[in-house]
Amino acid sequence: MTIRCIRDLPILDADTYVWVPRYRVACAACGPKIEALSWLSPWARVTRRLAESVVRLCRVLPIQHVAEFYGLDWDTVKTLDAAALAERLLPVDLSTVTVIALDEFALRKGHRYATVIVEPTRKRILWVGQGRGREDIRPFFQLLGPGGCKHLRAVAMDMNPAYEEEVRAHCPQAVLVYDLFHVVAKYGREVIDRVRVDEAHRVRHDTAARKVIKGARWLLLRNRENVEAKDRVRLRDLLHANRRLATVYILKDDLKHLWAYTYVGAAERFFTEWYQRAIRSRIDPLKTFARHLKARVSGILAHCHYPLHTSLLEGINNKIKVLKRMAYGYRDDGYFFLKIMDAFPGVPGVTG
Repeated sequence: MTIRCIRDLPILDADTYVWVPRYRVACAACGPKIEALSWLSPWARVTRRLAESVVRLCRVLPIQHVAEFYGLDWDTVKTLDAAALAERLLPVDLSTVTVIALDEFALRKGHRYATVIVEPTRKRILWVGQGRGREDIRPFFQLLGPGGCKHLRAVAMDMNPAYEEEVRAHCPQAVLVYDLFHVVAKYGREVIDRVRVDEAHRVRHDTAARKVIKGARWLLLRNRENVEAKDRVRLRDLLHANRRLATVYILKDDLKHLWAYTYVGAAERFFTEWYQRAIRSRIDPLKTFARHLKARVSGILAHCHYPLHTSLLEGINNKIKVLKRMAYGYRDDGYFFLKIMDAFPGVPGVTG
């Protein structure tokens, strides 16, 4: 027999310890065994009810605060919470998944990224992993298995070629659906920013004009409906004064309308018209972007059949930032990924 000291829930704000005698027996079939207790996990130094209370608090408080509240070690609290999350969330049931969405998020400073994969219809996170390359997301498709890959009908993503190549390798039948948010963001980086810099350089000898153009980046990238009243006059004057900036700004707004179509033929005619206007603009960054977009227009037109978008993933990215701020960062990526999955467990009763 051995005596073990076990920590229990506080009684009247007093730390509570229980000294428990446990019998150790020698089984002829399976070797030495220790007596099982319903209220104590094997090898645990805290009772089940204290562990459950710690896990409940960890859903709303940082580990450090929970550890200080109960007078426990930081690592003890983290281990209890991680074990409870893994037991509740893993393994993920992928048997009914037919549609997924992929996106990346910043893991920490220094260009460290991770990928999150979601089932949009159920708003459920299926997988989170380090990196944003082909080999980084491969474990998800291995987890999905050949049968699950064959059942995948559509994948929403940005225009990341690594994602596209890996999806094609495992799920050649799946339709790729390019997301409005990321295409427009790419347009902003590769067209509007480039033209703005070129125009600022062109008028470099006119200090006042150059200052106006250089300071208009976020004004040009912002959606028209989100421009504040005090900035609308400045935007209008800028567009009236610079034809090239006006052209790329108008074509950016027009490009968004492509995702409003539900009929492929009408969407294709709209894109053809938009493409011709872009080519006739004689603005090199715009022409280059239009040619690249034309080569992948099937992923945009697929939106007519699969109206998927990664707005849910953008919401998840915002939630990830909140989790990181609340915890002052995470030392263990695996534990962080479990916390992310716990924040989006899925909508009950909704099927894929």
